[in-house]
Amino acid sequence: MRIPHDLQEEFSAEASLIARMRKTNYEFGRLVSRYEEVNDHIHRIESEEEPTSDVVVEELKKQRLKLKDEIASFLTRVERRM
Repeated sequence: MRIPHDLQEEFSAEASLIARMRKTNYEFGRLVSRYEEVNDHIHRIESEEEPTSDVVVEELKKQRLKLKDEIASFLTRVERRM
């Protein structure tokens, strides 16, 4: 089952760069791992595997958006150097 908001989906044009940076840049790897953890958590809640309050879901979605913005910013900086 595909999880919505997967990084491959969100940044399809940068998929190979993400894979390479994840392996070679510790900070970026941690950022991607954290995004995946939050996204997986949201998916479990939305698929009703893990019930919680709307407040918690909204906070997790804000975290996911912030992490996505940080990843996009990181990728932009890397692409400018290439």
